[in-house]
Amino acid sequence: MVRPRKKKDDVIVVKKYANRRLYDTGRSSYVTLDDLCEMIKEGQEFVVQDAKSGDDLTQQVLTQIIVEQESRGGQSMLPPNFLRTLIKFYGDGMQGLVPNYLEQALQNFVVHQESLRASLGKSFTSILPGTQSFDELNRKNIEMISQTMNMFSPFKVFPGQTPGQPGAQPQAAGAAKPQSREERVRGLKASITKMQEELRGLIQ
Repeated sequence: MVRPRKKKDDVIVVKKYANRRLYDTGRSSYVTLDDLCEMIKEGQEFVVQDAKSGDDLTQQVLTQIIVEQESRGGQSMLPPNFLRTLIKFYGDGMQGLVPNYLEQALQNFVVHQESLRASLGKSFTSILPGTQSFDELNRKNIEMISQTMNMFSPFKVFPGQTPGQPGAQPQAAGAAKPQSREERVRGLKASITKMQEELRGLIQ
């Protein structure tokens, strides 16, 4: 029988043995990748160490959990095009920036997921273009995306920022004419609608 963990806030040490078995020192029992997956969903922190050398194997095991989840039926969260793009960055000069960018982008999504869930819970007809709730969601998402991209693009302008302000760069001669507000809103609404359709399939 699996013993309960003493404290959820503790960082549990999981030992990995040569036979690939995982031992949860918090519960004094062997666990599976599925068990570790559930621990993550419950908010339980843990690290994985090699039982013999003490080396940190946490990232390796977390990757194994993702591979296992992706191999099962259902909708994948890592589409092929995303994986191909990610693979291309290995060995590239920008490789060091990718982890922070992905972490920041995902964290922004986590922060806004309740708004997305609430929006997706409504009928499509209740989110018609021009309504305040839809425009507000558009504004928040474009700010989220812009702030993330500007972390690594110092010459881009934040929403509402004009050339000449801190962080902005004067527009180069011959540069493409900026889109009008209406064009940006139409493009953003199309993107959000596509995102809503994809996320609706994830939460149903």
